[in-house]
Amino acid sequence: MIRPIAMLVGAFFVGALLWAIVKTPLTNEVDKMKAFHLEPKELHLASDGPFGHWDTAQLQRGLKVYKEVCAACHGLGQVAFYDFKALGYDEDQVKAIASSWPIQTATINPDTGEAATRAPIISDKLPQPYLNEVAARAANNNAYPPDLSLITKAREGHAPYLYSLLTGYRNPPANLPEELRPSGPLHYNPYFANLNIAMPPPLTAEGQVTYDDGTRATVDQMAKDVTAFLVWTAEPKLATRHAYGWAILGFLLVLTTLAYMSYRSIWADKKH
Repeated sequence: MIRPIAMLVGAFFVGALLWAIVKTPLTNEVDKMKAFHLEPKELHLASDGPFGHWDTAQLQRGLKVYKEVCAACHGLGQVAFYDFKALGYDEDQVKAIASSWPIQTATINPDTGEAATRAPIISDKLPQPYLNEVAARAANNNAYPPDLSLITKAREGHAPYLYSLLTGYRNPPANLPEELRPSGPLHYNPYFANLNIAMPPPLTAEGQVTYDDGTRATVDQMAKDVTAFLVWTAEPKLATRHAYGWAILGFLLVLTTLAYMSYRSIWADKKH
């Protein structure tokens, strides 16, 4: 009886030792990453808070940044062209925007060997930049660019994280351990979870896009504008929800007041 128990105890300690050997380097590496990881910067958008609303001028600028910079790799599969009416565009303007975004089809153009395209209509969802995940990975060193429709909700830190990530690219610090330094196609960004991200800096210089309203297109401004736009794609009904919420609160306040006044009127002369 003693021998089996001793074997079990011995096996337990051997397993604990192996676990410690396997986990210790990983734990140490995570601790090293935390020492260099930065929390998201502060970001204040018009849509923040219970009185949040959309700054349509900023959203239009953000759409321009997305279209001219981000759309080459990242899709917006949950957004249709007609949704852009909410950004202050009329139907003709939406059609003009859609016309510059040809829709790829599953057929192959026999003359070029490439995917055939068709003219979009405003009820179409925005086209994906790649036909499938295999093509996306092949074009991005095996990294898969995520769809951005819900990105500000899908990532911890939300909009401030995205803004920080876009403006956070820099050279690795001199004291960064060798095992944490970016290699190959990776780029150092202290706002990214493991410090090294496959996406190269998308916003690299002032004037990378030209804003129609004359706003100076600094890297910081472009990052704020596209972040605001992606907050809208993730929750386009936010302003309407806020308006309904305040209307409902007002209704409940009036109803509560009337109910209390009725109570006082009916029971004022009643004795307990």
